[in-house]
Amino acid sequence: MKQKLFDKFAELFGSADGARFYFSPGRVNLIGEHTDYNGGHVFPCALTMGTYGAARKRDDRLVHFYSMNLDKFGVVEASLDDLTNKKAYNWANYPLGVVWAFAEKGHPIETGFDMVIWGNIPNGSGLSSSASLEVLTGVILTDLFGITDLTMTDLALIGQYSENNFSGCNCGIMDQFAVAMGKKDNAIFLDTNTMNYEYAPIHLEDAKIVITNSKVKHSLVDSAYNDRRRECTEALAALKTRLDINALGDLTPEEFEANKTLISDPIQLKRAKHAVYENQRTIDAVAALKDGDIEKFGQLMNQSHTSLRDDYEVSCEEIDILVDLAWKIPGVIGSRITGGGFGGCTVSIVKNDAVDRFISEIGRIYSEKVGHEAEFYTVDIGDGASRID
Repeated sequence: MKQKLFDKFAELFGSADGARFYFSPGRVNLIGEHTDYNGGHVFPCALTMGTYGAARKRDDRLVHFYSMNLDKFGVVEASLDDLTNKKAYNWANYPLGVVWAFAEKGHPIETGFDMVIWGNIPNGSGLSSSASLEVLTGVILTDLFGITDLTMTDLALIGQYSENNFSGCNCGIMDQFAVAMGKKDNAIFLDTNTMNYEYAPIHLEDAKIVITNSKVKHSLVDSAYNDRRRECTEALAALKTRLDINALGDLTPEEFEANKTLISDPIQLKRAKHAVYENQRTIDAVAALKDGDIEKFGQLMNQSHTSLRDDYEVSCEEIDILVDLAWKIPGVIGSRITGGGFGGCTVSIVKNDAVDRFISEIGRIYSEKVGHEAEFYTVDIGDGASRID
């Protein structure tokens, strides 16, 4: 991959002398969906699929972005003297937003740079191609410009800040954190309220993580994502009239049930119920994993999907078909929607001897029912973003 990127870099910018090579993973969340902006727990892991980048400093104020996946946009040129989100920049608003966020956080970039990327995360799949690109840009900027006082957690927070304030999606911290802090063969048990985290080894003795892409694209910025966030904020405000809490993640299910009559709006009640119960499911799932009880982990994944479908209403017909089909196949330990929702992917834990049947049977029936193919990825858990020498 490195050679392909460097060849393209040389073709676009004269030579690849002095260019450096980087990788930033995608992520999948095993359980804990829409809890990250509600002060709850999440359990994502970084993937070995992701975004590769080549970059080199310039001595003027121009910034050039080129994507080998979206070559129809050509080289996107911007200036450090005008860091604004422009429709014409399209995908390049994501890395440009990180440059802007660096300046906002006291690390202005003084000279421009050239950057070429190629990724194998399907766009709009819910595997965090945007967070992967944001953290990649953060790693590139700290490396090229010798910024030594930012940690990987800082880069995750800067990526989130740029997505919230430059790109306009009010996302939580999970995606950028998983991309920045990923560790091979481990998922990250993160308390988004305190930012305390621990690595939990994922030892699937005779099973695989299989991601199924519905090929229904979601765009979180344009979708009901921000609506869900608002509904949770309003539910929290209603609960705070009597309870001393900072986030929905502060409540146990028992405390929620005892106080839920404070929420008069039925929609807000459903959203809050999901946030509280999903947080508890995530805590329980990690405990089950530590006990070696993968069956319990799978049951909690299934319950998570039901809640995301019925209470949070972020699933869709195509995703529900994929999950329903998965639940019927012997050897499927658990299956659920993953990511922001409204399309994208499911994540399933499937016993090794059932993987072939899983892919062939679901692939065939899904295509018959929906009219287009699904894509399947049997994934490995990898490390977070870094420069590759």
